[in-house]
Amino acid sequence: MSDVIVVGAGMVGAACAYYAARAGLDVTVVDRGPVAGGTTGAGEGNVLVSDKEPGPELELALLSNRLWHSLAEAGDFEFEPKGGLVVAETEEVQRALVGLAGKQGVEHAVVAASELRDLEPHLAEGLAGGVLYPQDAQVQPMLAAARLLELGARSYGHGALRLRLGVTVTGFVRSGDRVTGVRTSQGDILGGAVVNASGTWGGEVAALAGVHLPILPRRGFILVTEPLPPMIRHKVYTAAYVTNVASDSAGLETSAVVESTQAGTVLIGASRERVGFDRTTSVPVLARLAAQAVALFPALRDVRAIRSYHGFRPYCPDHLPVIGPDPRAPGLYHACGHEGAGIGLAPATGHLMAQLLTGAAPDLDPQPFRPDRFPEEPQ
Repeated sequence: MSDVIVVGAGMVGAACAYYAARAGLDVTVVDRGPVAGGTTGAGEGNVLVSDKEPGPELELALLSNRLWHSLAEAGDFEFEPKGGLVVAETEEVQRALVGLAGKQGVEHAVVAASELRDLEPHLAEGLAGGVLYPQDAQVQPMLAAARLLELGARSYGHGALRLRLGVTVTGFVRSGDRVTGVRTSQGDILGGAVVNASGTWGGEVAALAGVHLPILPRRGFILVTEPLPPMIRHKVYTAAYVTNVASDSAGLETSAVVESTQAGTVLIGASRERVGFDRTTSVPVLARLAAQAVALFPALRDVRAIRSYHGFRPYCPDHLPVIGPDPRAPGLYHACGHEGAGIGLAPATGHLMAQLLTGAAPDLDPQPFRPDRFPEEPQ
């Protein structure tokens, strides 16, 4: 019997397992697919503070940013502290960007229009300015999830972190009202606590325990170019990306987000729309992303896109993740609903989860992320 069962082997589940093992707990990670087989494997690997409004999520992002730097020293995560450059098309938008940066209170530098191409020589002309966030970074998400699980298993407890892949959770085991394990396609697995780190499917897993989490899929597409010589130095995006992240709209929203990878490819996003789990590739959306990227970096006009992919962000109505124990089902904890910020927020989420599981004083107030903050689903 494990101290903790983590449901989900994506980035957040891997971080929860790693930090729980580091805290001395025996951990079993259960996933119906492979490591990083869901949303984690369909993301860009953003580690951002620049797109966060002041408040609990920004505090979580700053903690996570520090933890990512520490983790990068311990293992090969393809972690790139490249910084983020948010650009404005108009003077009005530039004033809004500068105002937001001042409210965030994080490290930043205001960039005048005349200075933009010193930072990014291939940027389009005519932009009104921008804000540089040195703390923004990028990580290869699939590699990072796998490395964290490997590091946790190798470094703490010598086998105390176990993986059960290809195992579907079908329900929960209870002793009275308390959750004491999971029922699976391969039998019951018992544990002292269960962590729901199921990402976009977190609401479905919660429902198996009879509790409501309003997590919905928000689809997003990414275009990938052929490998190029070094061209784009930072993660570069337009101010519309910040607005789209905070939007409640179910309709299609796109904004230019462009960055290079260590492999030389350029990743182009970002789109958001709530269409359920529809996996249909939308050529019009891809065309729109390409056009926005070319408008931002005209040198991309003659570059070939070699593939596209898409995934589903776990959207919560208040745009905050769900982290902590569920008082409606004692023994059940949640670590899901991070929308498009799960990669960046994973270390802080896992760190807080380990503190909550062991009774240690949490580094951040967990109350804004509590699972029972939402209205109950109508009967």
